[in-house]
Amino acid sequence: MIAKFASSARTVRRLSARVPDDLLLLLARLGIAAVFFQSGRTKVDGWLQITDGTYELFRTEYALPLIPPDIAAHAATYSEHLFPILLVLGLLTRPAALALLGMTAVIEIFVYPDAWPTHLSWAALLLPLIVRGGGAWSLDNLLPGSVDRG
Repeated sequence: MIAKFASSARTVRRLSARVPDDLLLLLARLGIAAVFFQSGRTKVDGWLQITDGTYELFRTEYALPLIPPDIAAHAATYSEHLFPILLVLGLLTRPAALALLGMTAVIEIFVYPDAWPTHLSWAALLLPLIVRGGGAWSLDNLLPGSVDRG
Protein backbone atom coordinates (compact mmCIF):
# COMPACT_ATOMS: atom_id res chain seq x y z
CA MET A 1 0.00 0.00 0.00
CA ILE A 2 2.77 2.47 0.93
CA ALA A 3 4.77 1.53 -2.18
CA LYS A 4 1.70 2.13 -4.35
CA PHE A 5 1.17 5.55 -2.76
CA ALA A 6 4.86 6.48 -3.22
CA SER A 7 4.69 5.44 -6.88
CA SER A 8 1.53 7.48 -7.34
CA ALA A 9 3.15 10.50 -5.69
CA ARG A 10 6.16 10.22 -8.04
CA THR A 11 3.83 10.09 -11.04
CA VAL A 12 2.00 13.21 -9.86
CA ARG A 13 5.32 15.05 -9.34
CA ARG A 14 6.50 14.11 -12.86
CA LEU A 15 3.23 15.22 -14.41
CA SER A 16 3.28 18.44 -12.38
CA ALA A 17 6.79 19.21 -13.63
CA ARG A 18 5.65 18.74 -17.25
CA VAL A 19 2.50 20.89 -17.14
CA PRO A 20 3.57 24.53 -17.11
CA ASP A 21 1.68 27.02 -14.95
CA ASP A 22 1.36 29.19 -18.06
CA LEU A 23 -0.77 26.47 -19.68
CA LEU A 24 -3.03 26.33 -16.62
CA LEU A 25 -3.40 30.12 -16.63
CA LEU A 26 -4.21 30.08 -20.36
CA LEU A 27 -6.87 27.42 -19.82
CA ALA A 28 -8.34 29.41 -16.91
CA ARG A 29 -8.45 32.55 -19.09
CA LEU A 30 -10.14 30.75 -21.98
CA GLY A 31 -12.55 28.79 -19.78
CA ILE A 32 -13.94 31.69 -17.78
CA ALA A 33 -13.91 34.00 -20.82
CA ALA A 34 -16.18 31.54 -22.63
CA VAL A 35 -18.68 31.50 -19.75
CA PHE A 36 -19.04 35.28 -19.61
CA PHE A 37 -18.83 35.93 -23.35
CA GLN A 38 -21.57 33.39 -24.10
CA SER A 39 -23.74 35.01 -21.45
CA GLY A 40 -23.12 38.41 -23.03
CA ARG A 41 -24.09 37.11 -26.46
CA THR A 42 -27.52 36.07 -25.13
CA LYS A 43 -28.21 39.71 -24.26
CA VAL A 44 -27.70 41.17 -27.73
CA ASP A 45 -28.78 41.01 -31.35
CA GLY A 46 -26.02 41.50 -33.87
CA TRP A 47 -22.81 42.81 -32.40
CA LEU A 48 -23.93 44.91 -29.41
CA GLN A 49 -27.62 45.79 -29.89
CA ILE A 50 -29.11 45.07 -26.47
CA THR A 51 -32.43 43.25 -26.81
CA ASP A 52 -35.75 44.25 -25.28
CA GLY A 53 -35.69 40.94 -23.40
CA THR A 54 -32.43 41.93 -21.74
CA TYR A 55 -33.89 45.20 -20.49
CA GLU A 56 -36.92 43.28 -19.18
CA LEU A 57 -34.67 40.78 -17.35
CA PHE A 58 -32.85 43.63 -15.62
CA ARG A 59 -36.19 45.21 -14.65
CA THR A 60 -37.54 41.96 -13.18
CA GLU A 61 -35.34 38.91 -12.53
CA TYR A 62 -31.94 40.67 -12.38
CA ALA A 63 -33.19 43.76 -10.51
CA LEU A 64 -30.32 45.26 -8.53
CA PRO A 65 -30.60 47.70 -5.66
CA LEU A 66 -29.28 51.24 -6.30
CA ILE A 67 -28.62 50.69 -10.04
CA PRO A 68 -31.30 51.54 -12.59
CA PRO A 69 -32.14 48.54 -14.80
CA ASP A 70 -31.13 50.26 -18.06
CA ILE A 71 -27.69 51.16 -16.71
CA ALA A 72 -27.22 47.68 -15.22
CA ALA A 73 -28.19 46.07 -18.55
CA HIS A 74 -25.63 48.14 -20.44
CA ALA A 75 -22.88 47.67 -17.85
CA ALA A 76 -23.35 43.91 -17.63
CA THR A 77 -23.70 43.36 -21.37
CA TYR A 78 -20.65 45.41 -22.30
CA SER A 79 -18.63 43.90 -19.45
CA GLU A 80 -19.51 40.38 -20.57
CA HIS A 81 -18.06 41.22 -23.98
CA LEU A 82 -15.04 43.38 -23.13
CA PHE A 83 -13.50 41.55 -20.19
CA PRO A 84 -13.61 38.07 -21.78
CA ILE A 85 -11.91 39.44 -24.90
CA LEU A 86 -9.18 40.91 -22.69
CA LEU A 87 -8.79 37.56 -20.93
CA VAL A 88 -8.48 35.63 -24.19
CA LEU A 89 -5.76 38.04 -25.28
CA GLY A 90 -4.18 38.01 -21.86
CA LEU A 91 -4.27 41.80 -21.89
CA LEU A 92 -4.91 43.58 -18.58
CA THR A 93 -5.65 40.14 -17.19
CA ARG A 94 -5.69 41.08 -13.52
CA PRO A 95 -8.14 44.02 -13.83
CA ALA A 96 -10.37 42.05 -16.24
CA ALA A 97 -10.49 39.04 -13.91
CA LEU A 98 -11.14 41.30 -10.92
CA ALA A 99 -14.04 42.97 -12.75
CA LEU A 100 -15.56 39.57 -13.57
CA LEU A 101 -15.08 38.42 -9.98
CA GLY A 102 -16.97 41.56 -8.91
CA MET A 103 -19.76 40.71 -11.34
CA THR A 104 -19.81 37.18 -9.96
CA ALA A 105 -20.18 38.53 -6.42
CA VAL A 106 -23.05 40.83 -7.46
CA ILE A 107 -24.81 37.94 -9.24
CA GLU A 108 -24.33 35.69 -6.20
CA ILE A 109 -25.48 38.23 -3.63
CA PHE A 110 -28.35 39.97 -5.44
CA VAL A 111 -29.55 37.76 -8.29
CA TYR A 112 -28.96 34.04 -7.76
CA PRO A 113 -27.82 33.39 -4.18
CA ASP A 114 -28.58 29.67 -4.46
CA ALA A 115 -26.18 29.28 -7.40
CA TRP A 116 -23.10 29.46 -5.18
CA PRO A 117 -21.57 26.20 -6.52
CA THR A 118 -21.47 27.70 -10.02
CA HIS A 119 -20.20 31.04 -8.77
CA LEU A 120 -17.57 29.33 -6.64
CA SER A 121 -16.28 27.52 -9.75
CA TRP A 122 -16.07 30.87 -11.58
CA ALA A 123 -14.16 32.37 -8.65
CA ALA A 124 -11.80 29.39 -8.67
CA LEU A 125 -10.86 30.26 -12.27
CA LEU A 126 -10.68 34.01 -11.68
CA LEU A 127 -8.64 34.10 -8.47
CA PRO A 128 -5.44 32.59 -9.94
CA LEU A 129 -5.67 35.13 -12.77
CA ILE A 130 -5.94 37.97 -10.28
CA VAL A 131 -3.07 36.66 -8.15
CA ARG A 132 -0.75 35.32 -10.88
CA GLY A 133 -1.81 37.35 -13.91
CA GLY A 134 -2.05 36.04 -17.46
CA GLY A 135 1.27 34.21 -17.41
CA ALA A 136 4.03 34.14 -19.99
CA TRP A 137 1.57 33.22 -22.76
CA SER A 138 -0.28 36.53 -22.61
CA LEU A 139 -0.04 40.00 -24.09
CA ASP A 140 0.50 41.25 -20.54
CA ASN A 141 3.89 39.60 -20.78
CA LEU A 142 4.85 42.07 -23.52
CA LEU A 143 3.95 45.17 -21.48
CA PRO A 144 6.82 47.19 -20.01
CA GLY A 145 7.35 46.32 -16.36
CA SER A 146 5.31 43.12 -16.63
CA VAL A 147 5.51 40.79 -13.65
CA ASP A 148 3.96 37.97 -15.72
CA ARG A 149 7.13 36.98 -17.54
CA GLY A 150 7.78 33.28 -17.29
